[in-house]
Amino acid sequence: MSDVVLIAVNNDDIASTNQAKFLLENHDWSKRDDVESQPAFAIGNVRMWFLPERILWEDHLDRRWNDATKETVGEVIFPSRHAAVSGKPCLTLHPIGVPHHPLGEEPPFGGRSGFAPPPNPRIGPWWRLLHEKWDQNAIPDFSLSLEVTHHGPIIDVPALFIEVGSTESYWPNEQAAQLLSHVIAEGLRFEDGFSNKCWSSRHAGEPVLVTLGGGHYAPKANKLGLENNVWIGHMLANHSLPFGSQDDPGILWKQSIDAALSSTQKAFPGGVIVCNVEKKSFKGWQRQLIYTHLDSIGVKVVRTNAFLEMVKGCREVQ
Repeated sequence: MSDVVLIAVNNDDIASTNQAKFLLENHDWSKRDDVESQPAFAIGNVRMWFLPERILWEDHLDRRWNDATKETVGEVIFPSRHAAVSGKPCLTLHPIGVPHHPLGEEPPFGGRSGFAPPPNPRIGPWWRLLHEKWDQNAIPDFSLSLEVTHHGPIIDVPALFIEVGSTESYWPNEQAAQLLSHVIAEGLRFEDGFSNKCWSSRHAGEPVLVTLGGGHYAPKANKLGLENNVWIGHMLANHSLPFGSQDDPGILWKQSIDAALSSTQKAFPGGVIVCNVEKKSFKGWQRQLIYTHLDSIGVKVVRTNAFLEMVKGCREVQ
């Protein structure tokens, strides 16, 4: 039996339940037996599970679904709201994890310190699909952005959040929820009745981008991710690469990079993981530490044009 794709809905989040509402209204789902006393639905090999609250702390959903149903979860999609101090309305996609958080300390927004779940390979393709839908039906005042890796929950399979932001007044926006529901449905190929894995063995050898540095809204990944055939792994902002002093830089920056790289490799088996470093985000000694560490573990640092040439080369071979 094929792995299932699990859509985890937060009943305490209007942006999440609105996306689920449009998915249920526009497609032919069947009602499943409740799982952990919570409603569940199925279409093809996709499952939708409604959870009561605090989704950032709903750990091990993949294991829990398997324990209850004996179905193996291959990936998890989290429709959600997005909160930002800026308050600007925005639709976002992002991977999850807190790889920079000190071991032994509890992260404030879920997850496990020093750990990042595998980034869902759909992030790159869905980023481009989101722009296609946007070009057809842009929503006034809203913008689009990727976000860097952040927050929980803990999960062992590829995951992504797809969100409506950024304040309480925008979370109920039904146009935004409907647009994101179209991305989910088309991205999971509801019309075909069966959702295939986004990344497979036929992609082996293709480059997968991990970005290091920059702000929370991942400007480099935003740009590069719009290019055809670009795969996006974890994206680490400056705040997820904490350095001490030049004399004592600490280990958290390295811990964060290693966790992000290892889980990206897990999400893209056979892929060639490469890093783009936002030079202006770091002091010279910090950059040198990053470069030296990446060289020591055999991970190539690529500039924008070199990365695009790698992608182009793979495209021409296919």
